Amino acid sequence: MVSPEMENLIKQLKVLMADRLISVEAVRKGLEMIAAMAPRTKDLKRIKVDISGIKAEWLTIPGVAEKHAILYLHGGGYVAGSPKTSRDFATRIARASKARILIINYRLAPEHPFPAAVEDALTVYRWLVSTEGVKPNDIVITGDSAGGGLTTATLVKLRDEGDSLPAAAALISPWADLACTGESFKTNVEVDPLVTQEGLKFMAEKYLGGEDARNPLASPVYANLQGLPPLYISVGSTELLRDDAVRLADRAKAVGVNVTLDIWEDMPHVFQQTAQVTPEGKKGIQKIGEFIQKFLK
Repeated sequence: MVSPEMENLIKQLKVLMADRLISVEAVRKGLEMIAAMAPRTKDLKRIKVDISGIKAEWLTIPGVAEKHAILYLHGGGYVAGSPKTSRDFATRIARASKARILIINYRLAPEHPFPAAVEDALTVYRWLVSTEGVKPNDIVITGDSAGGGLTTATLVKLRDEGDSLPAAAALISPWADLACTGESFKTNVEVDPLVTQEGLKFMAEKYLGGEDARNPLASPVYANLQGLPPLYISVGSTELLRDDAVRLADRAKAVGVNVTLDIWEDMPHVFQQTAQVTPEGKKGIQKIGEFIQKFLK
């Protein structure tokens, strides 16, 4: 049963998203506005780093194990988002996971189309291992929405190039099919309060820059997922992207990957970001943290 807090929030989202103009500038400004409303965390330590020209930010809170690292790939449809817009959410994940977290400012479309984001994620992962000295089995990659798809693509690319893979990965409402062919893309169009068909198609076009939408590194639902580390995949039942998560989980399970698929009834896209105001958001963060702790020992 949906809590009164979440029910009220969903109603607000429907009003806010009605007849909303779609543009890169609007998406970027929207995420910046939401980030500006996030509370400040007094015990948070932030360290900015530059990784071969890629800006990134370490977030550390008291009591975390320094040997562990979460590499966080933010959402934003590949056209928006930054460490700043993801800071509150990432901090909550770090706290629940008892691990420090690194948010990267990967290059965005349309200025930097596919495969720029994948290249940046690979560069940072390799930097963690070679320069920071973090062992692969002490790393978990986590991403939401486009960042969830990017997380999967990064794992596939690392495997293909012979890199040692991280301990696990957590995918939160992953956008894994930029061709937008999932059945829920049609069936949930009236019930998803946040994501629209038009918005997804617009952002996919900007990111792909003419590349085939079924390229497995752009849309990992079409990739060979054999040999990937354990995956936690979370999605709301009313999302347009529900079947991206379900198909990704099914494909991974079919080739022997350890997958936990967590479908949350009546929850919107990346509902865990509502942890400040809803019990469902808090529970969602807790489950992500429990999964990550299981593999960072």
